[in-house]
Amino acid sequence: MTGAVEHRDVEVNGIRLHIAEQGQGPLVLLLHGFPESWYSWRHQFAPLAAAGYRVVAPDQRGYARSEQPDDIGAYTMAHLTGDVIALIHALGEERAVVVGHDWGAPVAWTTALLRPDVVRGVAGLSVPPVPRGTQPPLPALRALLGDGFYQIYFQEPGRADAELVHDPARTFRSLLAGASGQSPATDPPRPWVIPQGQTLLDTMPEPKELPAWLTEEDIDTFVREYATHGARAFTGGLNWYRNIDRNFELLAAFDGRRIEVPALYVAGDRDLVRSFPGMDLLIASLDQQLPRLHRSLTLPGCGHWTQQERPQEVNEALLDFLEHLPGEG
Repeated sequence: MTGAVEHRDVEVNGIRLHIAEQGQGPLVLLLHGFPESWYSWRHQFAPLAAAGYRVVAPDQRGYARSEQPDDIGAYTMAHLTGDVIALIHALGEERAVVVGHDWGAPVAWTTALLRPDVVRGVAGLSVPPVPRGTQPPLPALRALLGDGFYQIYFQEPGRADAELVHDPARTFRSLLAGASGQSPATDPPRPWVIPQGQTLLDTMPEPKELPAWLTEEDIDTFVREYATHGARAFTGGLNWYRNIDRNFELLAAFDGRRIEVPALYVAGDRDLVRSFPGMDLLIASLDQQLPRLHRSLTLPGCGHWTQQERPQEVNEALLDFLEHLPGEG
């Protein structure tokens, strides 16, 4: 028996994180992205638990039911990977497989890079491991895509925060549908750029109907999960973007180091991440960053929300990866 998904809070790395967990066995940690929560992994719990794994999905620092520090500087990659390692140990485990989607993927890749003694295997959905460049990322992105590129747009404290929290149900409908494989905006995928004078949601209108993989109940659940922080509901997640250049500085000592643990990469061919400059070349040469790459899987017609849009294929890929890991499990 794998039981139901259970919820509790855990104190790790000086912060309170809410976690959802199910099953017993080797630990598999699932890290969500923006703007999401543990609920983004709703389709993964039962299949992985039934296969003999202990599945844990936290609301990451600043998100949903977890604690949200006020200081923007409390959301660096050093904090985020520290949360992951501390959570593994707080759960009574020495090692874990770490799986991340969207922002959760860089956290997973970086945790594996920094602590291969703790990470048995690593999987990234949507976002591949990106080697450190020769200059900070934001100036480079601004030069290529302009001030309207969403990661640049997010830098101003309070602006995107207010736009997204004004009507959370509309926000989740617009972003989840707008970046999915069923959206005209992803055919072909192109960078998310907000023209001058427009808001974030002007560029992703509320859909007339939701894609088949997303229900109004799902929307209601995301809205409830985010209600904890009121007017700052999206601020924690946005603060991750506000540390992009700081992360570039903090990880300088690891420039050129590869991720030496077994790895899996899964992404849709209509994922907006594929439209980032140089991304196709990076994905085609993943083995340079991931010498123990088990598989790189592209899902035709799938947009950005990989494990929600294509749960069966993602679950099959994850189970295959887990079965091929050496040692426990």
